[in-house]
Order: sequence, then C-alpha cells, then structure tokens
Amino acid sequence: MSPRIPLRRALFFGAACTSAAAVLAVAPTGPAAATPTTPPPAGDVVAVATTPQLQAALTNAAPGQTIKLAAGTYRGSFVTTKAGTAAKPITLSGPANAVLINDGPAGEAPDCPAPTAGWDSGYGLWLANAPYWHLTGFTVQESKKGIVADGSPHTVIDGVTVHHIDEEAIHFRRSSADSVLENSSISYTGLVQPGYGEGVYLGSAGSNWGCHGNSGGVDRGDRIQVLGNHIGPFVAAEPIDVKEGTSAGLIRGNTFDGRGISGENSADSWIDVKGIGYTIEGNTGTFAPPGTFANGYENHNPATAPSFPNGCGNVWRNNKSDLGGVGAYAIKISSVSKCAADPNVVHASNTVANAKSGLTNIPVTP
Repeated sequence: MSPRIPLRRALFFGAACTSAAAVLAVAPTGPAAATPTTPPPAGDVVAVATTPQLQAALTNAAPGQTIKLAAGTYRGSFVTTKAGTAAKPITLSGPANAVLINDGPAGEAPDCPAPTAGWDSGYGLWLANAPYWHLTGFTVQESKKGIVADGSPHTVIDGVTVHHIDEEAIHFRRSSADSVLENSSISYTGLVQPGYGEGVYLGSAGSNWGCHGNSGGVDRGDRIQVLGNHIGPFVAAEPIDVKEGTSAGLIRGNTFDGRGISGENSADSWIDVKGIGYTIEGNTGTFAPPGTFANGYENHNPATAPSFPNGCGNVWRNNKSDLGGVGAYAIKISSVSKCAADPNVVHASNTVANAKSGLTNIPVTP
C-alpha cells in the first residue's frame, strides 16, 4: 500500500500547482520503505537510511554523536528526549532531499504536550527536554507542526527547509532559550489552521503558560537569534511571532515574502513583537497580493503579568520595507505610554517604499 497522505494535504497540493514540482523533487521514496534487520550502530557517527533506524537513533542519541540521514523520505513520528552538552552537542544532519514527514496526530493527547505512549503529536521533529542539538540541512514537510523545541535550550537549526505544514513551522517553546535559527527556508504554513501558521514562533502566549511556562510560570524563550532566513511566501500567520515574556533576542538579515499572510488571529505583519529588548535589524520585507497586510512590523503590549512590561525596549534599524501599496506603516508602535520607562526605538536607517502612511508612527531616532 502506498504511504498515507492526508486528504487535507492532497487537496492542497492540487491547488498549489506552483509548488508541486518542488515538493516532489525533495521527497523521493525508497529508504523509508526498507525494514532494518539491526538497530543503528553506536559510535560518533550513526548513519541512518530508514524510519526505524532514525527513530532508534533519536531514542539512543548520546552527547557528541552525529546522526547522518541518507537521502529519502522518512515517514513517522520523530522525537528525542536525549540531551547533548555544551562541549558535546548532538547533531542530526542530512541533505535537503532527506525529508521528514509525520502523518499524525494520532491517539489521545495529554492535557499538555509531552511524549506519551500511544499518542503521536504530529510534529515533524520534536526535541523534548533535549538541549544542545544541532539540526542541519534536511527538510520537514506535511506535518502538523514542523520542528518543535520544548525545554530544549541551546538548539541550533541551520540550513533546514520547512514547508507545507498544518500549523507553525518552527517553535521554540518551554524556555528553549539561547537557541539559533539560521540560513533556513520556510513556506506554506497554516494549511489547516491559518491563524496558527507562524513561520517562527518564539515562546508562548501568556494564556498557554500553564502548560509551557517552566521558569517562574513564564515561557522564557530568551536570547534566541533568527538570522539570515527566507520566510514566505504563503506563511499564513506572522513570519515571526515574538511572544510576551521573552527577551533580548536578535532578528537579523532575514527576508520576508508576505504573500499569503491570512489576516486570521491578527496575523497581518511580518513580525509581531510582544517581547522585550529585541534587536530587529538588516531585514528585508515585501508584500504583494494575495493576503491581508496592515503594517510591516508591529508591537503589542499584552498585560500578562505586572512584572513583564511586554512589547517594550525593542530596537529597529537598517530594515528595508516594501509594503506593496497596502500596508500603512513599515513599523507600527502600538503604545508609547506603556513603554515610557523602556521605549521602543525606530532608527532613521530604516527605509520604506509603497506605504500608505510612512515609515513609522513615532519620532525616529538618528
């Protein structure tokens, strides 16, 4: 029997004719269909070529190990709870045509997401309390979520491709601080839930801290860097959503293609910043129909906890914005008074074209 492809995705591929060839090109069949006779060997380098071998390698990963994916399609549930160390991170690497697909979810989900017997999360790759992993080169597609890091600080994701995802592509959750996403490509997210189809999701909404807050009740996804990625088109929610309670991140050198932003669940900008003390610099953003677009960059100040002046102290510099004649401001600051003690700063080095209202709604700083 051919591998199962959910009806919702089969229908989407029929509609998205412009991307079908690309999807087929990076999703060869073959290795995943083989059945291993032995588990993958132990050692510094573990070569895998089948789904069972990859699952075993993730289960048995050890600090300093490199798991090397052969080209091919790996269809199944891929999760690890093994931690690397600062001196000996664990690496999962493969070429772009090593493709991870999870046709889940399946089974009864726990109240809060955690690896649970009998439940498949549907995540393409899940790091669960597994810090110090390096993920490089491979592709994740056709999954509920793309790559999720839960309680996994010091995760490095470099040169991966994530596309055709039901919800968000990459989520740093449960205080997965000091992590890096770089040189990666994200497109076609939110296929099933457009309002939850973020390209990159940093932290968690305050309403979800009961599940995902593990540092004083707050999801402290601090000091995460998002560098040199291409995000879009058809990322249905924000290309980057910076949640309240996170701080001191760096978003630099990314390219945002706003085509297909849905407008659902207030998704109408390239980045929505609700965190504190972020530097957003050297990015290039464009917008063209189809889609809903209000402003290039927005900030908001959710009153989640008195101790967190959310949405304050952020800095924008050297960003280039083309709003396609649709958006109002390149950078829209929602509240000045709420951040009087730690204001947001928009430098004059930012530029804008084809804006209805201009660069920003606050005075610029030289």
